[in-house]
Amino acid sequence: MELTRKKRTMSYTRKLALGFAVIIFIGACLLSLPIATRSRTCMPFLDALFTATSATCVTGLVVADTWQNWSLFGQLVILALIQVGGLGFITIGSYIAVLLKKKIGLKERTAIHESVSTIELAGVVKLVRKIVAGTLTFELAGAVLLATRFVPRFGFVKGCYMGFFHAVSAFCNAGFDLMGIEEAYSSLVAFEGDVVVNLTVMALIVIGGAGFLVWDDLHRNKLHFRKYLLHTKIMLLASGILIIGGSVLFYLLEKDNVLAGMNGREQILGSLFGVVTPRTAGFNTVDTGALTEGGKFLTIILMFIGGGSGSTAGGVKVTTAVVMLLSMASMIRGTHGVNILDRRLEEDAVKRASTIVTLNIMLALAAVIILLAVQPLSLTDAMFEVFSAIGTAGMTTGITRSLHPLSRAVLILLMYCGRLGSLTFTLVFAGRKPEPPVKQPVEKIVVG
Repeated sequence: MELTRKKRTMSYTRKLALGFAVIIFIGACLLSLPIATRSRTCMPFLDALFTATSATCVTGLVVADTWQNWSLFGQLVILALIQVGGLGFITIGSYIAVLLKKKIGLKERTAIHESVSTIELAGVVKLVRKIVAGTLTFELAGAVLLATRFVPRFGFVKGCYMGFFHAVSAFCNAGFDLMGIEEAYSSLVAFEGDVVVNLTVMALIVIGGAGFLVWDDLHRNKLHFRKYLLHTKIMLLASGILIIGGSVLFYLLEKDNVLAGMNGREQILGSLFGVVTPRTAGFNTVDTGALTEGGKFLTIILMFIGGGSGSTAGGVKVTTAVVMLLSMASMIRGTHGVNILDRRLEEDAVKRASTIVTLNIMLALAAVIILLAVQPLSLTDAMFEVFSAIGTAGMTTGITRSLHPLSRAVLILLMYCGRLGSLTFTLVFAGRKPEPPVKQPVEKIVVG
């Protein structure tokens, strides 16, 4: 009786955490099967668990090259985990229920509302249809464009398959690639000057990382900027600044390093790709491990920020970073409330943003200390790997496959936490408590 009552009162947060954990475990079991590897031997479970977590949490960190290690069965398992992790199992389940013409009750609508981070509960079922239809449209369009470059290089069947795999991986911001067919762990370095591949992958990353709410707003209001939700306006403006401003910084930091020897077009593409992929796709067209210290630090910042709320991207999210900056500016200027574009933000939004940023930084710093204590690593490499995991970015300086098992376990936890969201992960254990009728007395302290 007690067990039944607990099941009925299980919060959405715990259902979400449990759902992702179950999917990861099933994926790890499938990847542990001999049929999943090219050598037809069982993959160590920790490595399979790492790969399944990375795929489901759309991260892209790998302990073995995807093409050279995994068979077609293993690759398809990874692709399925990427798709489920990118869209969210609640969204997919709801869409299947809609197709089967099952009734979507208030509880289910609330779960969808939380899953895709919509502002209002109304219209979430219609939004699910748009999400799935939009996802398939963008992924298929991307697959066709990529196939035009891959087919001449790899043959028709293999080229089409690779086009579809990379389109799904890019749109879901996963960063898994099959370019080990030519060289292990090479990602898209062979296509550093290919305009079609670069622009297609970048477009898929940006669209997938913008957020489902932004899609819906753009679809409804077309090019009428004034009609957009404040969330959409912030996302578009901030993303533009990050991409353009970040590209200029990346070029200045790397023009005499990884961009040296490239022609003008390749340098522009390399700079753009170098700031788009950390938010949070994990592909690379230049050697990430060869970046300057400044280039790595810029990448860490971009991985920490991530993409949009309710999207396939990770990180603390663009709007969270904007709210934190606005809050700081408001405090410095002594204004009342946090204002932007003739609107005042809710106090809860500011508190939530502050909590999310603080939690992510604390988790990341704790993880860096563990990695450095377990094995000798440079501070930059350890920070890069940790922020890549918690931001579900999937970029690496090349140390992932040589990490200690404990370090891998830490990264697994960070990827899981990053996909759920640090605040959501914390609420799984803490839960929400009702406001007490009697509060503790207030006393001032000195801050700053």
